[in-house]
Amino acid sequence: MLSEVRQKAMLAQDAAAIMNRMTTQEKNDALIAMADALIARQEELIAANAEDLLRGESQGTSPSLLDRLALNSERIAGIADGLRQIVDLPDPVGGLLESFERPNGMKVEKIRVPLGVIGMIYEARPNVTVDAAGLCLKTSNTVVLRGGSAAISSNRKIVEILKDALTSTKLPSDAIQLIEDSDRASVGEMLKLNGLLDVVIPRGGAALIRNVIENATVPVIETGAGICHVYIDDSAELEMAISIAFNGKVQRPSVCNSIETLLIHEAVAKTSIQKIAQSFIDANVELRGCERTLSLLPGIKLASDDDYSTEYNDYILNVKIVDNIDEALHHIRKHGTKHSECIVTETEENASKFLQEVDAAAVYHNVSTRFTDGFEFGFGAEIGISTQKLHARGPMGLPALTSTKYRIFGTGQIRN
Repeated sequence: MLSEVRQKAMLAQDAAAIMNRMTTQEKNDALIAMADALIARQEELIAANAEDLLRGESQGTSPSLLDRLALNSERIAGIADGLRQIVDLPDPVGGLLESFERPNGMKVEKIRVPLGVIGMIYEARPNVTVDAAGLCLKTSNTVVLRGGSAAISSNRKIVEILKDALTSTKLPSDAIQLIEDSDRASVGEMLKLNGLLDVVIPRGGAALIRNVIENATVPVIETGAGICHVYIDDSAELEMAISIAFNGKVQRPSVCNSIETLLIHEAVAKTSIQKIAQSFIDANVELRGCERTLSLLPGIKLASDDDYSTEYNDYILNVKIVDNIDEALHHIRKHGTKHSECIVTETEENASKFLQEVDAAAVYHNVSTRFTDGFEFGFGAEIGISTQKLHARGPMGLPALTSTKYRIFGTGQIRN
C-alpha cells in the first residue's frame, strides 16, 4: 500500500502534465477563484484556526509563535489580496530568454519552463500554504505541502477551500496536495522522493532547514534562518537609527527578516546607548549585551556567544558595542546567516564598504531589514527568501520557480 506522501506526490506529478498546457488566463482565473473562496469561507477558516490556537496555548506555545499562527478577517483579506496581486504579475512561463542561429542554419531558443513538482516543508504559518499554492500555480508548477503540526487544522481547511475553488476552473485540483501526516517520518520520505519531486523548498527555523539540507536527496532551494543585524555607525543620525532598529525588532519579531543583534559604534554608545535601550525596554524587549554594554546598561543580561548565533523570533535583542565598522563586519561574518543586514550611517565611504563587503541576500543602507519580502520588493507573495547562491537568492517570486529549456528548430541538419 502506498504511503500518503508517495500517493499525493504521484497525484501532483500527474497534474503537472496538465499544468504544462494551462494558459496565463486560465491560471489567473483560478487564482481569482481561490482568493474569492478564501474570503467567502473565512468563518470556516477562522474556526479551524481557533483549534490550532487553542491547542498551541495548551501546549505552552510562545506568544510570538501564536502570532505567526493566528488568522483573522484582516489577515485572510491580506492573504487573498496576495493571490490577486500574483494575477497582476507577468507570467514568466514560456518567456523567451535568448535566441540565436548557428552557422548551419539551426535556430536555438531558450525559454522559461516550470520546475515541475515542488515540495514545500514549512512551519506554523498558514499564509505560506496560500502563498506557495498561488506562486506555484501561476508558474505552472504543482505543489506538495507539508506544514507544521501546529497549523494542521488551518492548513486542512485552506487546502480544502483552494481545491474546491479549482474545481470550477480549468486547472486540476490535484495540483495542490497537503501531507496531513504529522509524523516527522513524512518529512524524511519527502526528502527522498527523487523522480516524483523536482525540488524541495524548506521554510522555517534553523533546525528544520538544517534537517532538509543534511538529509535530502531531492534538490533543495535553501531558505535560510534570519540572524539579521543593524549596525549603528558613528555618523548615524540618532533618531533614524533608533527608528530603524526598533522597527527591525519590534514591528514583527517572529519573522525571519527581524533583527536579532544591534551593533553600536562605541562613540554612539557612550552618548546615547541609554536612549537607544530605553525604546526597547519600553516595548518589553529583553536586552542581552556584551560586557562593554553591561558597563553602560548594568541591568541587562550578559549575551553568550551562542546568543549571537540564535534566531530568537521573539522580543529578545542582543546588543554589542564595537570599535569600528571592521569589527561590525567581522561579527556579521561570524554570526550572520546571509539573510539581511543593515548599516545606519551618514558616511558614504562606510555605507559603500558595508554594502560591498557584507555577504547577504539583502544589504541595507538606512532602511529597515523588515523590507526583505517579496511583497515589498514588488514580486507579489513570495515562496521564501533564499540565502544560497545557486539558482535563486533573496525573496523568491515567480521567476525563481522556473527553470529553462532549449528549443531547437532545423531543416534536417545532422552532425558530422
